[in-house]
Formats: sequence, C-alpha cells, structure tokens
Amino acid sequence: MIELLTVEGLSKSFGTVQALKDISFSVAKGELFSVLGPSGCGKTTLLRCIAGLETPGNGRIVVNGENITMLPPNKRDNGFVFQNYALFPTMTVAQNIAFGLELRKIPRAEILNRVSDILEMVGLSGYESRKPNQLSGGQQQRVALARAMVIRPSIMLFDEPLSNLDAKLRVEMRSEIRNIFSGSGISSIYVTHDQEEAFALSNKVMLLKDGIIQQIGSPQELYFSPLTSFIASFIGGSNILEGKLQNSQGQFVTLEVYNKVITLCNRHFKKLKHKVKFSIHPEQLTLNSKDSSNCLEGIVRDIEVIGSVARLFVKLQDREIIVKNQITKEEGIKRLPRVKEKVRIGFNPEEAVILED
Repeated sequence: MIELLTVEGLSKSFGTVQALKDISFSVAKGELFSVLGPSGCGKTTLLRCIAGLETPGNGRIVVNGENITMLPPNKRDNGFVFQNYALFPTMTVAQNIAFGLELRKIPRAEILNRVSDILEMVGLSGYESRKPNQLSGGQQQRVALARAMVIRPSIMLFDEPLSNLDAKLRVEMRSEIRNIFSGSGISSIYVTHDQEEAFALSNKVMLLKDGIIQQIGSPQELYFSPLTSFIASFIGGSNILEGKLQNSQGQFVTLEVYNKVITLCNRHFKKLKHKVKFSIHPEQLTLNSKDSSNCLEGIVRDIEVIGSVARLFVKLQDREIIVKNQITKEEGIKRLPRVKEKVRIGFNPEEAVILED
C-alpha cells in the first residue's frame, strides 16, 4: 500500500510534561487509522501536531513525500472534525460547509456544486438554509463532517467527534463514517478513547499510553495478541493472571497458578522468566469445565445479567476474574451458579496469551 502520511520521531512537551515521546508510524492512502488510549495519553496533541495547531519539539510529519512539520494549518491538505463540531451559529448549513472553499477562493459555481454534492452524500439535502441550532446532534455532526470533506483533503482528522452523541446515535454515525470513507481514497486518523468505536471504524489501531506507542496493528491483532498487561486490560478487559514457570518445551509451557498446573501455548516462543503473566478474555473461560486440566477454582462474588450475557465475578485467592457466559433462553439464568458458590474455571491453552511484562 502507498504511504500517504509518515510521522517520524515526533515529540512534544508542555513545560515539564512530555505529551508525546518519539512517536513514529505511517498511514496508507485510503486507510482508516485510529489512535486509541485513555484520557491524557497524547491522542489529541498528536492530532493537533498533524493539523498544524501545535508545533512539535522534535520529529517530522511527511505527507505525500513533503515535509509539512512547520507549515501553517491553512497550507496543509487536511480536514478536521472537532469534538464540539465548531459550527458557526449565525451561518446556515450551506454557509458553514462552503466556508473552507471560500477561503481557498474556489469559483462560486463550483462551490455551489460541491456543497450540493456533499449535502446529498451526508443525507442533508433540503437542510441548506437551516442554522445549527435548528439541527439535532447527529445532523450537526454531519454538517461538521461535510465541511471537512468538501475541501477534498488527502487526510481527514477526527478528534472524538461522536463523544457528545447518545449511544444509539454514536453507533449509527460511526457506521455512516465508515461507509462514507471506505473506498473514498481519503486517509483518516480517528482519535478516540472508545475501544469499540476504534475497532468498528478502523483498518489499523495505534494504542497510546503516557505519550508512548504501546502497540500498532489490526483490531484483531490488538484483541487476540496483546503485548502487555496494559494492552490486554485496556482492549477488551482481559483477565491478567500470573504463574511460576515449571517447564518449557517447544511451544508449550507449564505454570503453577494458585497451586494448580496450567498449560499455555507460547506461540511466539518468547523468552520466559521465573514468573509469567498471561491474559485470557472473559468469554474464553468455561464455567465448571468437565475437563480437569487447565482449571482454576474460585468463589462467585457477584453476577450481572445483561440481556443474553451473564458476567460472573469470581474470586480467586488474591484477585478477581470475570467470566462471561452466554444465555440462550430465560431459563438459562436458573442454571447459573449462585453467589458464594464454588466453581471451576477452565480454558483452552491456545487462547491464553503470554505477555511481555
């Protein structure tokens, strides 16, 4: 794939606080790339550096082979969708969308055609004369999207644009964004703290923590092959366990975990220390497994039933794990263990992931 954007060794500090530390990654032409992480990890600072709204201390930002690190925002070929939409309240929908084109001194006839086309694309034909306060939150989000897209940028930058919408509308809008940009040829960088949103939208995800890249990969790679405890717990809320290394032969290792012998698959032949951390997703655990191998014993502390999924909080000796159990019928709830009941938790050795930390 052709690389459209390359970021090399980017760092940024605010006083004594280093917001970004030696960030390097690339985004291919037409790729939907998400930057994911908790609040304060540097996501928005990175986006603002790419947009030209912040000046990095070190590093380079290259677009289509051109170093744009020090270019002002109006000289960069990108559209920006802000978290609060930043629409002009006194302008109509059409005027808001046309604003960027007018700044670029596009001929009037072309402006009218582009605005008409983009309104149809985002489903707002007929709303040209309305003001922002006459629109719903979802419609305002579409106007912000149309205003950024109408200038036909090479790169679209999104700063948590769905965070102000209710849950149902967020799901609808992320589907629309994915449909609009899939196959458009426009590269997108989408900043969010919401793992589900990043996974639903993106071809590739970069996870940040404290201004440092933790892992870059497809949503499936981050979910099923996390590198560290932080990644495993942030992505999908994995259970993190630790055991003493007993034996390591080829691809399989045995650990002592809570006085039980557990077998794991060392898929990447990582060099292991005496203590080994590993992760397992709640839905990969089996309640009261009939197989006596790879089982841990615990006490049910609490149970949550949400629709067709039961979440059991099981206390092991010094930590608590979560087990997700699918319920196919209402009477399935009656078959669940009770609080304070002793249970056995089993898992497939090949589904647990050994962590680098």
